[in-house]
Amino acid sequence: MQITSTQIYRYSIPMVPFTIATGTMDFAQNVLVIIQTNEGITGYGECSAFPMIVGETQATCYEMGKAFATILKHKDPLDIAARMQELDSFTARNYTAKSAFDIALHDIAAKAANKPLYAYLGGSVKKIVSDLTIGIDTPSNMAAQAIEFAQQGVATIKVKLGKDPATDIERIKAIRTAIGNNTTIRIDANQGWSYEDAITALTELGKYHIEFCEQPMRTYNDELLPQLCVQSPIPLMADESVYTHHDAERIIRNKACDSINIKFAKSGGIAEAIKINEVAEKNNIPCMMGGMLESRLALTAKVHFAMAKSNIIYYDLDTCLLGHKIDPVLGGAKYSGMELSVNDEPGIGASVDPTFLQSLESVTI
Repeated sequence: MQITSTQIYRYSIPMVPFTIATGTMDFAQNVLVIIQTNEGITGYGECSAFPMIVGETQATCYEMGKAFATILKHKDPLDIAARMQELDSFTARNYTAKSAFDIALHDIAAKAANKPLYAYLGGSVKKIVSDLTIGIDTPSNMAAQAIEFAQQGVATIKVKLGKDPATDIERIKAIRTAIGNNTTIRIDANQGWSYEDAITALTELGKYHIEFCEQPMRTYNDELLPQLCVQSPIPLMADESVYTHHDAERIIRNKACDSINIKFAKSGGIAEAIKINEVAEKNNIPCMMGGMLESRLALTAKVHFAMAKSNIIYYDLDTCLLGHKIDPVLGGAKYSGMELSVNDEPGIGASVDPTFLQSLESVTI
């Protein structure tokens, strides 16, 4: 099998502005990749650029995609390891752009094997129930949002924090007062606190029954994570501190986390996610399947991956629910409340409405 052409789209999705500690996004900066082969099998992949986190934008992913498509043209898409090594040899990092190609290649490989992606990855169907996220706002507005989520039956709410500790504490206090203790709350500081702020916030927030805290500090403070893990009454999850399996090995070796958040757009796709999970599982560190602002296309790939890996026990798979104003995806993962299911079609089992694609800037390599 050979790759004959690749279509790359500026896959912009309008959305309600969404705020985290490092900034606000008012549209999903996504890129869609469609890889065609000489055997009639088509692979779909998507990445979601989050410049405040990974340093890539939709524009950089689009341009890098052109180079990646040129490198992969006429090559065998089934040799995923070789194809991704070629991209890694061409440029360091750029993991978000690489992840779209990785997902498309896995879609092709699973289709060629006539298996849904979760089965191709060696897994079987398991129950996947996502959290639902509240972006940073005033304590009263966030509490009102939490009440609405709880009334909808959401069992786990993820709360974005990472501003000044005093207000962050008020945010959680207001939410807990509003919804009580029956709903699980997990928090994500998105690198927003200093070490001193993290000690202050986590010590006080410990009384509010918090499941875990994602990425309390900037990655340049990773050397302080081991002592923060000891001091914090709340378990700590490494997110931006773990891009690759090498990072996972380092963080775990230093006893600097209790769990790890795996994101395709942060780590380069499924192949690297497998390696991260293997390192974590070997060290009895559970993982979460997370994401940026992907549509249901990449979301579906994430659900397949989470189903295939028993060590992934936390699910932050609400990306397309965070204010997306349109859903151009055909097929793919479906929500029943916050529970997610996928179909048994070969590959990812999702594509994008051709009519919507006609409205997007694109290039074919």
